[in-house]
Amino acid sequence: MALPPYASPLERVWFWVFRTFCGLVLLFLITPVLVIIPLSFSSGSFLTYPLPGFSLRWYQEIFSAGPWLDSLKNSLIVAPLATLLAMAFGTLAAVGLNRAEFPGKGLILALLISPMVVPLVIVAVGMYFFFAEVGLLNSYTGLVLAHTVLGVPFVVITVNATLQGFDFNQMRAGASLGANPTRVFFDIVLPQILPGVVSGGLFAFATSFDEVVVALFIASPTERTLPIQMFSGIRENISPAIAAMATVLILLSTLLLVTMELLRRRGERLKGSVE
Repeated sequence: MALPPYASPLERVWFWVFRTFCGLVLLFLITPVLVIIPLSFSSGSFLTYPLPGFSLRWYQEIFSAGPWLDSLKNSLIVAPLATLLAMAFGTLAAVGLNRAEFPGKGLILALLISPMVVPLVIVAVGMYFFFAEVGLLNSYTGLVLAHTVLGVPFVVITVNATLQGFDFNQMRAGASLGANPTRVFFDIVLPQILPGVVSGGLFAFATSFDEVVVALFIASPTERTLPIQMFSGIRENISPAIAAMATVLILLSTLLLVTMELLRRRGERLKGSVE
């Protein structure tokens, strides 16, 4: 927000004080993240400052054949599959809850978003005992389904917010022209709520890619994901390889945030064009 030209001297001082304070808070929050990046280029074998020298050896290590690359491959298998399932189930749930009126609707919505509220270790223990009964422990299927459950609430919330400005009369118009419900959804509803669906999917992907507690309970050593590998590395051998992988994840998170901002702007443009 720009300072108006007619602002008083006191307002100008407060404006710059407030901006300076916000900048210092942002710097305080982001500094621990930025400190990791130089450590990933260290030529030493430990996470220490000052750096003994600069080297790309740790990036070579994490992208060479070994536990780091295997765990990255596992995460790149599990996270996209969990994201697609979360987008499908979350979108259908959000549309259904917005269209239907029935007793207990609020309770069902609360149940859908409960994985965001309940402590993660409790969710992990519950999944462990349930998956043990149905034979889904130590399998990619179990891990994907577990991460799907964690990602669905994000899709439900974002799609539900997008549907608040949606005119459901368009669905009736499509049905009156002879389109079946499936075609109405894919031709009329989905294009307009797509920014919300993709935004929720990005949150679901980030949740799955970063999740460690549930994976510790569900996955076997062969399904070890990247967060588990990093967690084990911190406990057993703190090397700059962890900083190198953390830097890669920082870049990935930045790309996700930029994508979400672009989707938000696209959604605003679509909403403005409809209005």
